[in-house]
Amino acid sequence: MRAAWRPASGRRVALAAMVVLSVVVAAAMADDLAGDARALLAFRDAVGRHVAWNGSDPGGACSWTGVTCEGGRVAVLRLPGAALAGRVPEGTLGNLTALHTLSLRLNALAGALPGDLASAAALRNVFLNGNRLSGEFPRAFLALQGLVRLAIGGNDLSGSIPPSLGNLTRLKVLLLENNRFSGEIPDLKQPLQQFNVSFNQLNGSIPATLRTMPRSAFLGTGLCGGPLGPCPGEVSPSPAPGEQPVSPTPANNGDKGGNGGESGKKSKKLSGGAIAGIAIGSAVGAALLLFLLICLCCRSGRTKTRSMEMPPPPSSAPAVVAAGRKPPEMTSAAAVAPMATVGNPHAPLGQSTSGKKLIFFGSAAAVAPFDLEDLLRASAEVLGKGAFGTTYKAVLESGATVAVKRLKDVTLTEPEFRDRIADIGELQHEFIVPLRAYYYSKDEKLLVYDFMPMGSLSAVLHGNRGSGRTPLNWETRSSIALAAARGVEYIHSTSSSASHGNIKSSNVLLNKSYQARLSDNGLSALVGPSSAPSRASGYHAPEVTDPRRVSQKADVYSFGVLLLELLTGKAPSQAALNDEGVDLPRWVQSVVRSEWTAEVFDMELLRYQNVEEQMVQLLQLAIDCVAQVPDARPSMPHVVLRIEEIKKSSERLEGRDPQQQASNLEAGDDQTSKPESAEGLNPFAP
Repeated sequence: MRAAWRPASGRRVALAAMVVLSVVVAAAMADDLAGDARALLAFRDAVGRHVAWNGSDPGGACSWTGVTCEGGRVAVLRLPGAALAGRVPEGTLGNLTALHTLSLRLNALAGALPGDLASAAALRNVFLNGNRLSGEFPRAFLALQGLVRLAIGGNDLSGSIPPSLGNLTRLKVLLLENNRFSGEIPDLKQPLQQFNVSFNQLNGSIPATLRTMPRSAFLGTGLCGGPLGPCPGEVSPSPAPGEQPVSPTPANNGDKGGNGGESGKKSKKLSGGAIAGIAIGSAVGAALLLFLLICLCCRSGRTKTRSMEMPPPPSSAPAVVAAGRKPPEMTSAAAVAPMATVGNPHAPLGQSTSGKKLIFFGSAAAVAPFDLEDLLRASAEVLGKGAFGTTYKAVLESGATVAVKRLKDVTLTEPEFRDRIADIGELQHEFIVPLRAYYYSKDEKLLVYDFMPMGSLSAVLHGNRGSGRTPLNWETRSSIALAAARGVEYIHSTSSSASHGNIKSSNVLLNKSYQARLSDNGLSALVGPSSAPSRASGYHAPEVTDPRRVSQKADVYSFGVLLLELLTGKAPSQAALNDEGVDLPRWVQSVVRSEWTAEVFDMELLRYQNVEEQMVQLLQLAIDCVAQVPDARPSMPHVVLRIEEIKKSSERLEGRDPQQQASNLEAGDDQTSKPESAEGLNPFAP
């Protein structure tokens, strides 16, 4: 009996012990989840007053927005673009000991991270890019031995990159771009899959283990070696098999394929003649340049701009019927009338021109291509009406076409107007629609620009969406983005306070080859408050209170909205986005929170699956540009470099030569060599 009783008794004891243990474990897990909830609420109270977490929610912390639980513990916290702001205190994130993914990017978290973050030993993925974190590299990360991905770019971190990062053997992704790290890059032994330290104050040689990374990972630094070219004293590495050598000198019996040897001999035979031709051409060019300089010296008494006194035009100027097709953004019922009668019929333009001057800029200042009387006799068609006034297409009697903007609500005196317009007229750049001339009188202020035949990006992007529409492909959209970025970059380069002030798709104009140019640069400084662009358009940065005073960082925000418009095909003021007061940047961020879903892209772009990665990269750049905090936004030179890298990457995927394509684009932009119609004539062409 005893022998039979003992095993049964033992089983009962074991079963009772298991029950007790399970109760203890369940109670411990409940305590841990409750502790996680307390830590999250303390985190919200410190930096996220707008986060809608309810401590009395019956579902507990696992039902809160951005929180994911695994095994009864908080394992994932994702709050990108959630308006978090301030310093993260101790006793919050560090208490989430089961947390393995932390994504708080695109917020305004500031200061140094708490040291007890090292207690969250389960962390594997950390995304804190696009905040305002400052101080040295967060030492807490160095204690996280399981860390796989670390993204802290777009902050204000400084100091050196710690060599002990090399001890994190599981690290695969390290993104530190757009900070103020200084010194040299430590020798990181682990095989990183992604790495970026661009736009930091780093110097020295790129470690050998990182030289396989793309050039974009090191842009905007003082580094050398690898993709940036050899450091001083280094020997340039030999080209890989199949690549063309950098030197133009043909290899000596080095090419075994085809007729490589024969072509090398031909190059040698022609080299002497080529050198002679270059020398002769240079001499002729120098002589011609000297002749032009002498001619210019003879005109030294003339000023930079030339004014012409014009008599009042006849009141009955004949109308000239415009030739060619209608530009895309022109209203269908646009009237054709003499320029002298557009606008207010009770105060025609011709009545206030007596004794006034038409003033030209640039090359036209020396020899004006037309005068005020020619402009007033031109036929005029309304292209559009905006915040600054009405724009017309004017066809001169010579057949040449210009765009004329009739400003409204200008309150400046003539000397003030002249000073400000002179600064605008001096901006001559290939990606800015040049201001060619202006006219000022008490009642009329006119600006004369080159005419862009394809109209605005807004009209092309949002115009005809029917079956007959020609969609804008990825190549065209990325080229438009790059051209517009270069235009804004040039404006910003002229002065630390210079800005465009009104970046939007209707101010990006296209020529016949769809090359983009910016228009309306600086006009916000000419008009009164009633004509300043409205915030309702969806392009202005949140910190802008006076649309006539826009900073460079606010320009970057507007450009980011423009990029989002190009990628999504949605206008910032589109009614579908504003039903609940959601603007385009916030709509995109809400979609992107589900890990780059394709729902954000324009349907016309989804067919280009081979460049999906490049589209995502441009989308991420746009999101960086529309950061709520101005200092978190990149500069325009940085934006240009990133778009250039994205375009080069997509062109390599499609097997095109970027240099040849740029050459073709320039050739297509030469409108003066192909006068197909009167509408294509440019009176300012050299």
